[in-house]
Amino acid sequence: GGLRLRQENPLKKIPVTAEDGKDLGAVSVSVVTGGGPAAVVIAHGAGGNMDTPSLKGLQDRLASSGVSAVRFNFLYREKGGRAPDRMPRLQQCFTSVVRKVRGEVEPKKIVIGGRSMGGRVASMLAAEGFACDGLFLLAYPLHPAGRPERLRDSHLPQIKLPVLCINGTRDALCQKDLMTRAIDGLGWQMQWLEGKDHSFPVTAEVGNLAERWLAGL
Repeated sequence: GGLRLRQENPLKKIPVTAEDGKDLGAVSVSVVTGGGPAAVVIAHGAGGNMDTPSLKGLQDRLASSGVSAVRFNFLYREKGGRAPDRMPRLQQCFTSVVRKVRGEVEPKKIVIGGRSMGGRVASMLAAEGFACDGLFLLAYPLHPAGRPERLRDSHLPQIKLPVLCINGTRDALCQKDLMTRAIDGLGWQMQWLEGKDHSFPVTAEVGNLAERWLAGL
């Protein structure tokens, strides 16, 4: 028992800047500090936003285990759009959020990741050598639904970080045999949730997997 101190940080909106310094707008951010040395920045999927229940649930679970957890909106969602921005802009948004978290929360370790498209954006950053300590992927979209021949895997071997990836065995965007082959020899910690599809909820099992992996970084 005992009381756990949880503090929601008042980082409400943060500016997003392009590589050339141009102001791209501001996005909403929720930071819950967990008191421990690590922070996880979690991005939403293409059709979701930062208030997707699974992301809120994950943030609460992580914070109660001592991990600071951050949710944010990508720019297109902040502006009420439905079609995702292109990858460079998604990456600039993610990078701006991480920069702010480093400055405000000052974690000793920072992990980037997210659900579906959000995780894919984090994986592209990680493949380009983005400075962080781990990559956390939920429902990684290895290919478009019904198009298993269009694999999004060419950048995966460039990722030199510890990776935890959790997918459902019935995910229409990630055929298990193709994913197993794509990450063969890369040293990922891959967890399959039996019978779950692309929109699996964040259960105690998912939270426990994340907490154990983070504790070992």
